[in-house]
Amino acid sequence: MKTQRPGWLFVLCWLAAGAVAWALLIYPILVIWPFRHQGARELTIALAVIRYRSIGMVLAVAGILAAAVWYWRIERRKLRRFFSAVGVATVAVAALLSRINIYELMFHPAGPPQIAAASESKLDGGEMVIAVKVNGSARAYPIRSMSYHHIYNDVVAGEPIVATY
Repeated sequence: MKTQRPGWLFVLCWLAAGAVAWALLIYPILVIWPFRHQGARELTIALAVIRYRSIGMVLAVAGILAAAVWYWRIERRKLRRFFSAVGVATVAVAALLSRINIYELMFHPAGPPQIAAASESKLDGGEMVIAVKVNGSARAYPIRSMSYHHIYNDVVAGEPIVATY
């Protein structure tokens, strides 16, 4: 006689839904992480994941909820029901976190750049800068600062520019 093991079946559903949800959350973050090489293929995949991630998250959450409802109809022990609810919560947390744009949290607007003569600057001697020269006026934007803000809107010799890194 074959023994049914609904607990193991729920765990397998939870592992599948959790793997999908957390992979959809983490993969684009790892690929688009600043200061790391991004291959064209992996970047294309990461952008496709971001584009269709909400569909995958809905399916993962719906799948784990359906599995939990099925499991709760069979399982009467409160401790096992509690742990199945924790399993549902782990998938739901990944789905909720996927709605947050981490790069909006990481990169804040820099505000207008402060202009100082090169002799008065507080930059290290070997620090790299992005230099712009327009009609005899010059600006230098430190790479260290640009790596966190990426864009400076500025006006050089009356011409609006966007310095970016």
